[in-house]
Amino acid sequence: MPGPAAQAHTGAHREAVFSASALTKIYTMGEVKVHALRGVDLQLFAGELVVLLDALVTEIARDPMQPREALALVGLAERADHFPSQLSGGEQQRVAIARAIAKRPDVLLCDEPTGALDVKTGVLVLDAIARVNRELGTATAVITHNAVIAAMADRVISISGGLIADVRENERKADPKSLTW
Repeated sequence: MPGPAAQAHTGAHREAVFSASALTKIYTMGEVKVHALRGVDLQLFAGELVVLLDALVTEIARDPMQPREALALVGLAERADHFPSQLSGGEQQRVAIARAIAKRPDVLLCDEPTGALDVKTGVLVLDAIARVNRELGTATAVITHNAVIAAMADRVISISGGLIADVRENERKADPKSLTW
């Protein structure tokens, strides 16, 4: 019979604050079906910290990029051996983009990618996003309050009050390097 310490680790004699049974999730990638969850039962107990490990991403990525290749695409190949603390805010943002594109996603969602950056650094981040869109053909959505960024889009969707208020197409996309705000 396990002692109190073992019981705390196994959850024996504890009431679950979250319980799910027979969880199933299947991702379809073209003709390939990836079983992310196969009838999994899960319980979480008050006060515990749980880490769920799964490398699922590598299972669904058909041809992932090498890290240096992804960093080169966002203009940071020369910084591959640096720690995050050795990178500027803009460089860290571009590393986040590199991480997002390393698995060659079909869609890239960018929520306020220039929000905490100065104009010069923001332009570098937008240029990296545009390059990914152009070179990988990744469908890219940039969510922003900065109307100037709209000039680099194929299509601009304006939202007001939680609804689509306007949709317009740009006749010509602006180069991110030409944006000023």
